[in-house]
Amino acid sequence: MKLQQLRYICEVAKHQLNVSATAERLYTSQPGISKQIRLLEDELGVQIFARSGKHLTAITPAGERIIAIAQDVLRQVKNIRAIGQEFSNENAGTLSMATTHTQARYALPPVIDGFVKAYPAVGLQMHQGTPMQIAEFAAKGQVDFAIATEALELFSDLVMLPCYRWSRSIIVPKGHPLASKTYPSLEEVAEYPLITYVFGFTGRSQLDAAFASKGLEPRVAFTATDADVIKTYVRLGLGVGIIASMAMDPKMDKDLVAIDASHLFEASTTSIGFRKGTFFRRYMYDFIERFAPHLTREVIEQAIAAKNRDELEALFKGVELPMR
Repeated sequence: MKLQQLRYICEVAKHQLNVSATAERLYTSQPGISKQIRLLEDELGVQIFARSGKHLTAITPAGERIIAIAQDVLRQVKNIRAIGQEFSNENAGTLSMATTHTQARYALPPVIDGFVKAYPAVGLQMHQGTPMQIAEFAAKGQVDFAIATEALELFSDLVMLPCYRWSRSIIVPKGHPLASKTYPSLEEVAEYPLITYVFGFTGRSQLDAAFASKGLEPRVAFTATDADVIKTYVRLGLGVGIIASMAMDPKMDKDLVAIDASHLFEASTTSIGFRKGTFFRRYMYDFIERFAPHLTREVIEQAIAAKNRDELEALFKGVELPMR
């Protein structure tokens, strides 16, 4: 049994049994992958993949269990390499994360700018996606960190640490009837078509809950995963935008009026998460602390040592998170 064989079966499963796509991703040949999978199956005495002719059609029950263990083995191999790098050069390596557009565009740039200057030999990789995609990236060990706000139940197998709270703003073009109101009511906002985030993105659930609590059914004219797209369609007059306040750019958005909506919608909390058992390099501790200064190395290690979710939540009870 070879690590290469384990990597092949995991990648084939990841690429929906498409061996050609797997070969392209791994810069190798399709026949080579097929041969190594066959050799592994022969050694184990079971089929990992069901076949129809030369095509893989499904993962067998035995294959499901083998691939799950193989993924754990490959994660531990990654940890072993990280330990080696830590002792040979603690300031070099890679750091990967998965997050949403809002975090990548507005929250992370100053953090990454300072981090890159401090660790020029660390390669950064960023993946953007939905909360479900972010959770999947992290659960499969494809990224070191997951940064998310919504659907935290998807991250139940991760250690999730609260980073900061953020509020929303209502955005309208200059001259809009709401532009002159400092504290518009939900009823006033609901009179207009809304443009906001797709459900499951960037605190959307708090927004929906606020309207529901007042018995209101807002007319959602347009949804997007990207705050910049929402602002574009507000400019076109499709409706009133509701976005994270941090997504307003004083220079780029001078033609829009932002109205603080913290009196209408509860603040949301953004968290950063990682798999238990992740080997932390020194620069990984530093990245988290740059993103959330209250998450020192000591606090992170206490969170890792927590035996259950209740202990983890107790660690942050009474901690006043910064507001962005």
